[in-house]
Amino acid sequence: MHEQIAPAAIRGEEHWTTKDGGVKLFLWEKHAGDPARSAGIILFVHGSSMAAQPTFDLQVAGRPDSSVMDWFARRGFDCWCVDMEGYGRSTKDRDNNAPIAQGADDCHAAARYIRSVRGEKPLLVYGISSGALRAALFAQRHPELVARLALDAMVWTGEGSPTLAERRKKLPEFMASNRRRIDKAFIHSIFDRDHPGTAEESVIDAFAEAVVALDTSVPTGTYVDMCAHLPVVDPEKITVPTLIMRGQWDGIAAMDDLIRFFVKLPNPDKHFAVMPGISHASFQQKNYRLVYHILWSFFTQPEPVYRG
Repeated sequence: MHEQIAPAAIRGEEHWTTKDGGVKLFLWEKHAGDPARSAGIILFVHGSSMAAQPTFDLQVAGRPDSSVMDWFARRGFDCWCVDMEGYGRSTKDRDNNAPIAQGADDCHAAARYIRSVRGEKPLLVYGISSGALRAALFAQRHPELVARLALDAMVWTGEGSPTLAERRKKLPEFMASNRRRIDKAFIHSIFDRDHPGTAEESVIDAFAEAVVALDTSVPTGTYVDMCAHLPVVDPEKITVPTLIMRGQWDGIAAMDDLIRFFVKLPNPDKHFAVMPGISHASFQQKNYRLVYHILWSFFTQPEPVYRG
């Protein structure tokens, strides 16, 4: 199958929706041409330590296709991302730590809004790290809203994860506060902890700059859940076609843990991709175009004509 690259200029649009009687959620959309005639609607779901736009619409001079939203928009997709409550431009002043279950609610609120402006078409959903857990729980609760589900840097029970084993040492600290501080050094540590050298320093710098421009602290809820409350999703209840994406050197997504999760997925349209040369934060890695291709292949896969 050949890629269809849209010739029209890419347009970005701000959107807002509300939940829980007034909590504001910021959504960002990018498309080329008429979004009503898109190849599909993608909802990108961010992780624990950064908002949506730095993750999915990062612009880096000298790095072609640095924005995954731009890359998919050029290929005819209508691309959306949403700041979870507590992140970016969404509401940050409520007394909660934004756990994974709340993030799944935010995905649902975003999906309802997208359907209200772009029609009732099931979404192609991608989530990374704790965003994969948010996306998975959203799909578990609302399968009718999800056409295909991609889970990158996913963790199920947490067994075998060196990153989570180290993180649990600070669990009392995370449980004592709704938010934790982040800075550029912390963002750099994400790329150093598993396998240094998988990302260009200029990209890490640009990513860190974009992250801290929106947030100098982030909620603790996903860290608490991933350290103390796993599993938070049930693979046997995720009925939509699903792709598991695992970086070769990812310290969170333990291989055996993910394979056990994968085996339990009931839909036969399921895929497991190991991404060579990738640690965590796939879209910021040197091999980012490989990641794009894996995701594009899954999102453009023809529906089966025979199911037995």
